[in-house]
Amino acid sequence: MDAIILPVALATAAACALINLWLTIRVGQVRRAEGISIGDGGNPRLIARMRAQLNFAEFAPFALILIALIELASGTENWLWAVAGLFVLGRILHPLGMDGMRHARVIGIAITLLVLLGLAFYAAAIPYFTFGAVETIEVVDVTN
Repeated sequence: MDAIILPVALATAAACALINLWLTIRVGQVRRAEGISIGDGGNPRLIARMRAQLNFAEFAPFALILIALIELASGTENWLWAVAGLFVLGRILHPLGMDGMRHARVIGIAITLLVLLGLAFYAAAIPYFTFGAVETIEVVDVTN
């Protein structure tokens, strides 16, 4: 059976899984240090870390879906690797900025928003520019 390999999407998803794990650990560190097991306890440091994790969860799925679908539609291209790398960088900078690293939050969210906007416009343009030249994938039952 031939598999469809989407290396950019796979690598980006793996990086996002590791970032999510890192963000979870960071929240847990503050919870443990402050003795807060449920909620935020009104603790500003915990609130910031929880928001950084949720912000990641709000943006990562859309970027991953767009990267995978663009790669499936257009193939694996160097520019897509660069865009995915920028997205990962933005998602690392944002929580560092939430912890006080000067300008990292603004740079991180700006990168994230620009990447998401670019991916969305590119994905929306694919059907328009490939109309009539679209290949379909035939699903074959191999269980018989």
